[in-house]
Amino acid sequence: MARLIRLWKPHGVLSQFTSPEGRPTLKSLLHVADVYPAGRLDLDSEGLLLLTDSGALQARIARPGSGLAKCYQVQVEGQPAPATMGHLRQGVVLKDGPARALAARIIEAPDLPARDPAPRPRPGRGSCWLEIELDEGRNRQVRRMCAAVGYPVLRLVRVRIGPWSLAGLQPGSWRAETLHAPVSPRAASRPPRPRDRPPGTRSSARRPDKSRASRTRRGS
Repeated sequence: MARLIRLWKPHGVLSQFTSPEGRPTLKSLLHVADVYPAGRLDLDSEGLLLLTDSGALQARIARPGSGLAKCYQVQVEGQPAPATMGHLRQGVVLKDGPARALAARIIEAPDLPARDPAPRPRPGRGSCWLEIELDEGRNRQVRRMCAAVGYPVLRLVRVRIGPWSLAGLQPGSWRAETLHAPVSPRAASRPPRPRDRPPGTRSSARRPDKSRASRTRRGS
């Protein structure tokens, strides 16, 4: 069994339990022993943070290509065109390599709690909301991708990781659940190999007919 906690990390809180600089941390929100964040959100970002006491589950959630897509609702400065969403899906080049969104679209302003301080675009620029889905989570990746196409991020809220979402949460609140079958990140991310087949089953690949091959050699 593994414990899993869904927490809505507020803006201005570190995704860790200690801070040498004295900044607000998860310790002010959560008093549960032996759970650790599976991935992070930067100080200025908000939304879903998962914590667990299972190292295997922690690795599965944080590992790129694990099949657990991460969905973000993002307020950007300016009014991007639909073609810009195509650019994000096709991929942009960042300092640490190419980055591509699984999905990117323009959305209506979501029904989210107000943030303090409220994000403010520069005069005359306005703002727009996007929904972006990734299968990885490099440092400040969404912010850097949006900046690469000319639209700086004003507010970023992670709303979903795989099957887990912000449903039933408010900033600073959390919910715990017990998972009875933690998934190994390796088993979840690779196709089965022949030795992974259950005992007693056979491969569907046909074996060569030795008698036919022998007759062919004699007749050649």
